[in-house]
Amino acid sequence: MSNKAVISLSTGLEDAEKVTVAFLVAIGAAETGRETMMFLSKEAVRLALTGTAAGVACDGCPPLRDLFQRYEAAGGRYYVCPLCFNAKQLDAGALIPGAEVNGTIPLWKWIGDEPATTFSY
Repeated sequence: MSNKAVISLSTGLEDAEKVTVAFLVAIGAAETGRETMMFLSKEAVRLALTGTAAGVACDGCPPLRDLFQRYEAAGGRYYVCPLCFNAKQLDAGALIPGAEVNGTIPLWKWIGDEPATTFSY
């Protein structure tokens, strides 16, 4: 079985339920000992900015802030699509812990030659 997990997320707060589900999957991977990387693209790149993850997606859903904290505590990391990030003229100095602006080649290098479990939202 693969020991790496990649969760690709292209949706931001415009669909907070999808963000919640993606984070629950990522947390599950990270908290069970898998090296876990979230690849944020499109509107999801905004989630990598300090203070953006706020609110609750649905009745009974955990607060987004709590999900981000659990993911960070479990060692989860983020690669933020540079094309999407730069097109929105966002500030790389405001990235949350564990996030870095990196594209698909660094993502493939991180995955390496072993298989990885992937999810896409």
